[in-house]
Amino acid sequence: MADDAPSKDPAKDPERDRLSGRLTRFAKVGAGLSGAAVSYGANSLFAGGGADARNAKALRAALGGLKGPLMKAAQMFATVPDLLPPEFAAELAELQTNAPAMGWPFVRRRMAAELGPEWQGRFQSFEHEAAAAASLGQVHRAVAPDGRALAVKLQYPDMQSAVESDLGQLRGLIGLFKRMDGSIDPSEMIVEIGDRLREELDYEREARLMALYGGFFSGRADIQVPQPVPSLSTKRLLSMTWLEGRGLLTFKDAPQDTRDRIAALLFEAWWSPMTKLGIIHGDPHLGNYTFGGPEGGDGAAHLNLLDFGCIRIFPPHFVAGVVRLYRGLLNDDRAEQVEAYRSWGFANLNDDLVDVLNVWARFIYGPLLDDRVRTVADDVPPGEYGRREAFKVRKALKEKGPITIPREFVFMDRAAIGLGAAFLHLGARHNWRALFEKSLEGFSEDGLAQRQAAVLAAAGVA
Repeated sequence: MADDAPSKDPAKDPERDRLSGRLTRFAKVGAGLSGAAVSYGANSLFAGGGADARNAKALRAALGGLKGPLMKAAQMFATVPDLLPPEFAAELAELQTNAPAMGWPFVRRRMAAELGPEWQGRFQSFEHEAAAAASLGQVHRAVAPDGRALAVKLQYPDMQSAVESDLGQLRGLIGLFKRMDGSIDPSEMIVEIGDRLREELDYEREARLMALYGGFFSGRADIQVPQPVPSLSTKRLLSMTWLEGRGLLTFKDAPQDTRDRIAALLFEAWWSPMTKLGIIHGDPHLGNYTFGGPEGGDGAAHLNLLDFGCIRIFPPHFVAGVVRLYRGLLNDDRAEQVEAYRSWGFANLNDDLVDVLNVWARFIYGPLLDDRVRTVADDVPPGEYGRREAFKVRKALKEKGPITIPREFVFMDRAAIGLGAAFLHLGARHNWRALFEKSLEGFSEDGLAQRQAAVLAAAGVA
């Protein structure tokens, strides 16, 4: 049983990135993708036609069984409008909510590897069945020795090797897409996704970011963040307080004022850390937001903000570019628009490319530019949010492009789309411009840089 105790020597860590792990993963992923492609052909993965639905289901089945980074990346691509056909986006979006969990024998071994052979004695109780399962790990409910309800997040084995192997195969898939399309060069997207996936495997980092967010929203009863439990956590195991709440979609038929209040909380929880600290909650999955409140109320007195593995920290100049483009669009200032795109890293800008980029920018910023109460996109279903504009951009770039998407843009765009879709699910109505202007009060690039440096240093986050 002593062999079950966790090793503290990094050189002896059995799950460090290693060649044997990469080769094993490469074979599994290759077999899964081949199985999905054999019946329908690799090209049909990105083609229209009646076979799309069957192909999408086959790919989802292959990736869902594999778990891990490639599945996570597929979820990310599914949230970028018009990057994949609708059938693929719908199937891949389901991966995160319906990923199959690993069984109790696996859990028992993993917990022993992280906390030692007597790990069960460190909890009052620990549920055998997972409460949720996703691409990189699964969550179990437990009770701490002091009686606190816990969520225990356990990482799947060999994820570090899987990241490197899957990224290599993902580059091949993206290379295929690039050759078939040619309007957008997604190579920087792979670099960005790779860096974020490596961060997401570090549960110690996630715990520090969770504490950072908890400090940012401390003293507020309407936005709550779990508290990490360091004594029951490791680099691949994260124990945190359980926050009871209901999912966002359970409020779709709630009174309008309830749905509007939920949307305002989501807006603030996303934008305030961005404009004050230069960080965003980069995973827009609806399961990362729940809502709770006292009995007798509407059940949405406060927002529970969950899952801090995918937190994107932006350089202050990028955030300043976000504000600059907003003001440039608001004032129809072409020079400000160009400078904003340049500060983000878009290269080889000319009038034609700026016009194309503005099609997308006016969609993303549209609700913020309109000084009235409205939905984020009238008469647009959540699943179609951004797809029409993305199609226009892709069509124009085939003539004016190609263009390389800067890496920082990836998670900003992805999270903004996810947040907008949440607002559409709710049918929320606000003066979004007034909400955004409130988040910008006192904003300056220098002030942001100073606050960010101080807060990250205090949190121990690089």
